[in-house]
Amino acid sequence: MSLAEIALIAIAAFAAGAANSVAGGGTFFSFPALLAIGVPPVVANASNSVSLWPGSLAGAWAFRRELKRFARSLPMLSAVAFVGGIAGGLLLLATSNAAFARLIPWLLLVATVLFAFSSQISTVVKRWKPTPADADERHIGPGGYLFQLVVSIYGGFFGAGMGILMIAALAIQGFKDVHEINALKNWLSAVIYSVAVATFAIAGAVSWPHTLVMLVTATLGGYWGATMARRLPAVWLRRVIIAVGGLLTLYYFGKTA
Repeated sequence: MSLAEIALIAIAAFAAGAANSVAGGGTFFSFPALLAIGVPPVVANASNSVSLWPGSLAGAWAFRRELKRFARSLPMLSAVAFVGGIAGGLLLLATSNAAFARLIPWLLLVATVLFAFSSQISTVVKRWKPTPADADERHIGPGGYLFQLVVSIYGGFFGAGMGILMIAALAIQGFKDVHEINALKNWLSAVIYSVAVATFAIAGAVSWPHTLVMLVTATLGGYWGATMARRLPAVWLRRVIIAVGGLLTLYYFGKTA
């Protein structure tokens, strides 16, 4: 690798780690950077997943205070993410990316719209099924676990927009604290990426010279992004998330046009 190539993927990985810890969509920065310097698509996909793994861990650690509030539901959520990540990784090794890639912009569009109007949708849902006054506001129902399983399979397969989908699912279930939503999203992404690390490493699909460069800067970006996210007012963070989702949607529609 030349110094210019190292600089490109290092900066892209930092941006990816920061974006993932704030709202998701880091693959938008890091995956194209690997392709731009000539890394084959499949290897670039695998190397990108491994590179972003510690960034998700760093983001989850930065939100550890918020994660403590989910002591009852976090083990089950983690198990669902683990199983889904394995299924998605195996699906990737057995299937071409081409057909699934055409679905990505539609998934991102739906997830972004769901998040943008999550408050209104949550209000309608509560009218159908009122929440008892003494209910746990952080309770996750069967539907939430099922949606997380689907998102985890998607994340294990490719992962672009995985964070947006997670955020949308949690917001629709009635979670109002954006920082708590971000904390769960970062932790569950880290679980899924952990599975991807093992799957792709065993399959020999990782370009380690590129990955090692990106590991360092993605981790720094993940922690920095999570730290900055907590300082942002919730309303602005919601706007950032919607903007990221919109940009990703347009980008992937352009890619598949």
